[in-house]
Amino acid sequence: MKNFFYHAPVKVLFGEGGVERHLGMELRAYGKNIMLAYGGGSVKRSGLYDQLTGILEQAGKTVIDFGGITSNPTYDMVLKGVETVRREKVDFILAVGGGSVMDCVKVISTAAKASGDYWKLIFEDHYYPMSGTPWGAIVTLSGTGSEMNGLGGISNKALNTKATLPGSPASFAICDPTYLLTVPQKQLASGIFDNLSHCMETYFGPGECVSDAMNEAVMHDIIENARAWRKDPTNIDILGNLMWDSSLPQTFLFNCGKEGGFQCHPIEAQLCAYTGSNHGMALAVIHPSYYRHIVKDMPEKFARFGQRVFDLDPAGKTTQQLADEAVEAVADFVKELGLDSSFTELGLKVDEDILRKVAENCGVNESMPRVLPREEIFQMLREVM
Repeated sequence: MKNFFYHAPVKVLFGEGGVERHLGMELRAYGKNIMLAYGGGSVKRSGLYDQLTGILEQAGKTVIDFGGITSNPTYDMVLKGVETVRREKVDFILAVGGGSVMDCVKVISTAAKASGDYWKLIFEDHYYPMSGTPWGAIVTLSGTGSEMNGLGGISNKALNTKATLPGSPASFAICDPTYLLTVPQKQLASGIFDNLSHCMETYFGPGECVSDAMNEAVMHDIIENARAWRKDPTNIDILGNLMWDSSLPQTFLFNCGKEGGFQCHPIEAQLCAYTGSNHGMALAVIHPSYYRHIVKDMPEKFARFGQRVFDLDPAGKTTQQLADEAVEAVADFVKELGLDSSFTELGLKVDEDILRKVAENCGVNESMPRVLPREEIFQMLREVM
């Protein structure tokens, strides 16, 4: 078990009616100017926007509107947010939405306090600011667990790339599972698989320790509750479990004492840079193909995964047979969620030229038992084109 330092800075306020019970009290600690950051029109259509502005105004706050944050937030939007924070002398940012909104806000938060171009600071100067404008989250779409950490996935259109940038962790996160009732089912299914992906990418990293056992329990719970949700999509207890399931992996508790094995995420990030792919849906296409390529390199771990996460029966099977069955269980779960199994089904306009560019430019995890050469990454993607 490797040495580690662990710190979980985010206060979580979980349960129904969290905004009414907690928001006004939490904001007493911050100044008057509140930037309200959100994505599209659903926040307003649901009535949540009016509820939030009412609470803020009652608390004597000035609301600075910052809407229009898109899925796969861009660096241009980050810069726009930085300009707004500085111009309006924002004291606190309230992020309302899912992972895209929160990712954008946490990078805005830190970039607003930094000097110079933030992308250059991180990737050329290797300078990592340690503070930012404080912010909090109202989570309306679970899956990414973005509310629990200080990392943000940002697309840089000028450079044709998507990267994870350091930002500030939230001061608090209000997680109300009733908000998931308004999310389209396919989008929520995408979030469920994204969450499972976070768990699997950590789990299949080098080393084994107690963190893996905790991870197995959460993965099992994700699958169990996802199946229950498909049968009973308005059950708040089920939605609550899925929401908390998505938060736990992004506390990075399952990373303690071992290395992560993230490879599908860097591939998807580069694919997104070229196609604007939906994160969770594209991961659902990539994962089974990637695992078919590496299952023979770590059959014992895949066999254990199959038994403890998918309840596969090992009787009469070799370790490799059980491992192969575990990979296909992941593929079958994608279909259970109603997600697509190829880029064509997903509606992505990809050809071999784009897939080769993805393979040539994506990050490669060198800590795995076998590092995939770029030609094999291309073939892996081509198999699910």
